[in-house]
Amino acid sequence: MSGPGMAPDPHCMATAEACAACEARPFSICAPLSGHELAELDRLSTTLHLKPGATFIHEGDPTEHCFNITQGSAKIYKLLPDGRRQIIGFLFTGDFLGTTATGPYSVSAEAMTSLTLCRFERRAFKEALVRLPNLERALLDRTADELEAAREQMLLLGRKAARERVASFLLGLSRRAARLGRSADPIHLPMGRSDIADYLGLTTETVSRVFTQLRTEGLIRLNGTSEVHLLRRTALESLCEGA
Repeated sequence: MSGPGMAPDPHCMATAEACAACEARPFSICAPLSGHELAELDRLSTTLHLKPGATFIHEGDPTEHCFNITQGSAKIYKLLPDGRRQIIGFLFTGDFLGTTATGPYSVSAEAMTSLTLCRFERRAFKEALVRLPNLERALLDRTADELEAAREQMLLLGRKAARERVASFLLGLSRRAARLGRSADPIHLPMGRSDIADYLGLTTETVSRVFTQLRTEGLIRLNGTSEVHLLRRTALESLCEGA
């Protein structure tokens, strides 16, 4: 610890410099932490660099770690007894994963792009929450957001048609980017059409057809397969509501 008349803590200074340069800092659970709180959390973390396709959580394994994504994107999924895969979410820079499970991991997690993670030993992280109330509050807020997203996903899969699902998916990514202080348009899609189809409960062919329809109708503009411009946002929002 440092203060008036005291030498600065070298670890705290190094952590502050590293965190200031971290792409995820402004919108991750680390955002409300002071320099000393960041230094304490940094002592518990290990940085991982993963290639696309690398799995860092295996469904059924003991929940030994939790993760903060500091750069890149990932997908989380479950394997059904017959071998089919169901994608249940996409994770991006600033997202946190791994503290809610009480038993083995209930999902698998795989890097979609080059991925950088801060990995924490789960027990040590939970103990740190007691000492760092700002971190605990940030994690509770993030958990509430995830519950709301889960409710929206249930509605999407249970009641919406294919066009409504795709429009809701695109607008959801746009709103998420805006909440994190990023550009809400264009939308970057690090996942392939087959992943989107799996997540939305559709076939890959249906997803591709809907993207083509939305482009033909002038609602979106595609830049390759990984970038979507929302040209008529109000019309897309009406489509989400079944209009």
